[in-house]
Amino acid sequence: MSEQEHRSQGDAKREEDDREVAKGHRPDALVLHEIIRREGEDELQRTTLALSLSAFAAGLTMGFSLIVPGVLKGHLPHEPWADLVMSMGYSIGFLIVVLGRQQLFTENTVTPILPLLTERTMASLIKVARLWGIVLVGNILATIVIASVLAHTDAFKPEVRAAFAEISHHTIEDPFWTTVIKAVFAGWLIALMVWILPASGSAAPFIILLMTSLVSMCGLAHIVAGSVDAYYLVAIGEIGFGTYLTGFFVPTLLGNVLGGVTLVSVLNFGQVAPDMEGHSRGGA
Repeated sequence: MSEQEHRSQGDAKREEDDREVAKGHRPDALVLHEIIRREGEDELQRTTLALSLSAFAAGLTMGFSLIVPGVLKGHLPHEPWADLVMSMGYSIGFLIVVLGRQQLFTENTVTPILPLLTERTMASLIKVARLWGIVLVGNILATIVIASVLAHTDAFKPEVRAAFAEISHHTIEDPFWTTVIKAVFAGWLIALMVWILPASGSAAPFIILLMTSLVSMCGLAHIVAGSVDAYYLVAIGEIGFGTYLTGFFVPTLLGNVLGGVTLVSVLNFGQVAPDMEGHSRGGA
């Protein structure tokens, strides 16, 4: 074998090794940013009807984050470990929504924000505001519907409906600013989940279960899942709509947005911004 052929084989082997390393190497922050940014651009281009239907479907699906823990609570013994099992049940709604690619408001504190941070224009801001408005309204209207169905039908036994009410009281038990802080942590966790998912591959269901069960386990406040709980109390007459708004909706929405946008979107954009500028200069 000639020296040239030997070098060619060596180069081919190195290229093959590089490809294998690339397959097993975790994507860096810039790659994750680009994946999520492109998803955000796609979401911003969707029609109002498509966004509305997807958001409404997500809100209905999040009803399972009350249904499953309520059914478990109605059948499990009153032991400390039962709360951990119920936290896993809370994750079911999120699991269906995320894997089913339905529109959930707290996911949108990341995906459309990255295109906005990349292209900081009034037109981009208007697109994000449109997306947020459509998704939030669709999510909340659907939670009102599913909570009303749970409250006014006999689909579940009385002991399960009593468990629904007991679980739901946690959404309004804290003062305004305590709820805001809890919502910041919840928004932070959900946004981190969105950031991690592109790198998780086949482990995605486990990541969703882990991150969302922490929201329940830690007693945090999520605007969509918690809306099912809080409005259930309105539907059965235990609280008024004003309490729903001031005791749950406003502080939770404020905290979720702060947690998702500032602690994940802005910070993670900040760590990749220099690399993006370097790529831009290199391509110029």
